[in-house]
Amino acid sequence: MKKLRLLAVLTAFFTASCFCFAQNWKADHVFLIGLDGWGAYSVEKAEMPNVKSLMDAGCYTLKKRSVLPSSSAVNWASMFMGAGPELHGYTEWGSKTPELPSRVLNEHNIFPTVFSELRKAAPDAEMGVLYEWDGIKYLVDTLALNYYAQAPDYNQYPTALCEMACKYITEKKPVLTAICFDNPDHVGHADGHDTPAYYAKLKELDGYVGRILDAVKAAGIYDNSIIIVTADHGGINKGHGGKTMQEMETPFIIAGKNVKKGGAFEESMMQFDCASTVASIFGLEQPQVWIGRPMTQVFK
Repeated sequence: MKKLRLLAVLTAFFTASCFCFAQNWKADHVFLIGLDGWGAYSVEKAEMPNVKSLMDAGCYTLKKRSVLPSSSAVNWASMFMGAGPELHGYTEWGSKTPELPSRVLNEHNIFPTVFSELRKAAPDAEMGVLYEWDGIKYLVDTLALNYYAQAPDYNQYPTALCEMACKYITEKKPVLTAICFDNPDHVGHADGHDTPAYYAKLKELDGYVGRILDAVKAAGIYDNSIIIVTADHGGINKGHGGKTMQEMETPFIIAGKNVKKGGAFEESMMQFDCASTVASIFGLEQPQVWIGRPMTQVFK
């Protein structure tokens, strides 16, 4: 009998501890949707009703700046790692390993990511990263994840990533998920930025965002979720990597539980502030080596 009482007390203490820990979170689920090559210049003209409904429901900026160069791997790394290339060491569009020695390495021998930081704080949290571009997996610390997967070639299976994401969300109800589309970047390279083809691709991608939101609702977790939609870089003509605002400025849109219906915010934001903002949702103490700042003004 004494053993049963002790077990009951320990169980109650553990449950209470978990509850108190979760109470430090602004939401129990975060979904970060990334659109590669989505320049902020395009938002006003784009037909993206699902994205714009999130803008209306939450907060956003169209002036988040990339790090330099304004290209893929270096900016996805900064988005997840809370620092710039001078510290995390990924400096090129296709970096798979750091060209500069990372200033700090975590227990998985990679620069600390928001995924590894959440894993330490919440060992049982379900986390996943789904993507079309293979380069993403080198930048997220896959050892910290429960699940990561690349979608089949979107030229043959354009809806594959969306379908994978919806399945994962409804089955696992993850705590933190990144869903990284490889467009409109490819259309930007092939047809050009700010072209009819580019806007047609944005309309298509908005449809996938809508389906992902529906999956979150179907999973029964929408009211306890925060949705972020953002990008690694923009573009100009048929390229990117340079120092124009068309290449460097990208949207950052956030909506959901405990997010203000505040519209556009004017405070400056950099790519590495994304990781800090996600970390703040989960009440994480960010690593000293991170230089990102959470966008605390967007929260209630």
